[in-house]
Amino acid sequence: MRKTLAPLIILCLVLFSCEHLDDFVGHSDDDNGEDTAENINFKYASTFLVGGEGAAEISAYDALTQRLFITNAETDVVSVLDVADINNAVFVADITLNGVGAPNSVSVSNGKLAVAVEAEIKQDPGYIKIYDTESLAFEGAFDVGPLPDMVTFSPDGNLLVVANEGEPNGDYTVDPEGYVSVIELETGMVYNLDFNAFNGEEEVLETQGFRVFGPGATLAMDVEPEYVAISDDSKTAWVTLQENNGVAVVNLETKTIEAIVPLGYKDYSVPGNEIDPSNEDGKFELRNVPVFGTYHPDAIAYYSVNGMDYVVTANEGDAREYEGEPGFIEEERIKDIVLDPTVFPDFEELQAEENLGRLKITTTKGDIDDDGDFDELYSFGARSFTIWSGSGQLVYDSGNDIAVKTLDLTPEAFNGGVEPDDRSDDKGAEPEAVTVKEINGKQILFVGLERNNQVMVYDVSNPSNPTFLQILSHNGDIGPEGVLVIGADESPNGKTLLVVSNEVSGTVSFYQN
Repeated sequence: MRKTLAPLIILCLVLFSCEHLDDFVGHSDDDNGEDTAENINFKYASTFLVGGEGAAEISAYDALTQRLFITNAETDVVSVLDVADINNAVFVADITLNGVGAPNSVSVSNGKLAVAVEAEIKQDPGYIKIYDTESLAFEGAFDVGPLPDMVTFSPDGNLLVVANEGEPNGDYTVDPEGYVSVIELETGMVYNLDFNAFNGEEEVLETQGFRVFGPGATLAMDVEPEYVAISDDSKTAWVTLQENNGVAVVNLETKTIEAIVPLGYKDYSVPGNEIDPSNEDGKFELRNVPVFGTYHPDAIAYYSVNGMDYVVTANEGDAREYEGEPGFIEEERIKDIVLDPTVFPDFEELQAEENLGRLKITTTKGDIDDDGDFDELYSFGARSFTIWSGSGQLVYDSGNDIAVKTLDLTPEAFNGGVEPDDRSDDKGAEPEAVTVKEINGKQILFVGLERNNQVMVYDVSNPSNPTFLQILSHNGDIGPEGVLVIGADESPNGKTLLVVSNEVSGTVSFYQN
């Protein structure tokens, strides 16, 4: 889901980001971590300014032409760069989309570029447009669902899988169904997989931590598919349902949605899950609080270890805010709600702004006995990344590690915003983008932090015990929206490259290992 910042905030962020924040490296105490740290050490190489806000969101690389394709929502085009020399990237052309809506996602395979394009009216069906990566010629289009937010080729290049978000209009009077489209490129068949079969399972799914809460919506209307990851064998896809706090598992052979996996909630009162819940307490302090976090995954990435499937989610958080008439706004600050005095006998202290008063929670959950006050508190996002098994069991959650590491190594960027600590009352660093790539025999995870303007690097070869490696950032880059790793075997300079697309600053930065 695209978000923007007001121009004044952007200016302040640019000024703030001018403090030096390049390449921080951390080492594990164990031998495995030290070996990995010696082999994985990304360094900043260069930056290309694509345009203004929204000009660089998601990127895809074509090894055949050594070109980078970037969704540019500032001018509703796909911007094309020649990156044969990453230190001197050259603008090639803008691919126009013939007056339809904005491009949301790009993917490349075998010399073909796929672009997910929303309709001018977002609630109408969108399109996947196909182009030749060398000539940039338009080769055809497929009709898909409303607001196609992410498109990706399967590893074997035979399929396109699309997450159609189906987001409501601003008045919340039109709420189309969200669904997953699977496109067979050889036959041209488009399979639109809806969620109607799960309408009867809503109650059970909700008890397990799935959310269905849009006004008058069925489960099939309420789900908003966001991001897609596909197994190496091209047989299974995992699709995040961000606002709903779940992941859909899709069988790409049978073209069916096999399961919805509710993700449940994270308990911030448990040691290791501490957060800083206030931007008005005058200090950077992580502490346990009587609040739950809702995972709300945005990006998702797949990898395999010893034949086992794993997916990693970036637990950004997302609230529904539709300010039209009648509209729908679910979030409130804790200071503005009524707490059950039996459950929270110290409610007056808790609701102070320096305590929990500033923290935003959903009003759609927490009044267990329906008496008008809140017995439980559920905030947005989990301020972490999580590794799940292929069937949806939690293998590892990073707990408070993002906050701990950024506070220790880059306190000037802690919980981002106009100033450090500015987003503590919202969703913290907002981990949004994730990708995993095998490098030097290790499975390496990259996590983009939208508000901190950073990318964190971990070795996740042991899914139950990841090792922190680095924090990467570059002055002037604001709002990392997409992270892309180009393997050494395909990169233009023979080195493994990390490409970071920064939505707010409109920049694309290159790092190399």
